[in-house]
Amino acid sequence: MASLIVCPHCGPRPKEEFTVRGDAAIARPAPDAGEDAWYSYVYLRGNPRGRHKEYWHHTSGCRRWLVVERDTMTHAVYAVSDASAQGETA
Repeated sequence: MASLIVCPHCGPRPKEEFTVRGDAAIARPAPDAGEDAWYSYVYLRGNPRGRHKEYWHHTSGCRRWLVVERDTMTHAVYAVSDASAQGETA
């Protein structure tokens, strides 16, 4: 059985319609932050194990940005919300 993501706009859809875009917990540095802060933001990423929030884009559907909370080991999806409803940007 295919994995399904429950889009808040389109309902249950196959995960192949989505593109994972990265960690939703990383805060963007201030424009005047130093070079080290920007280097870390752009290039350095953790590889979390367990429950984690990520930005997903519904590429083949409503084209909305979503925040998906899932387990990176089991791929179980716990929550899906619209990124703009949370005041977040991708």
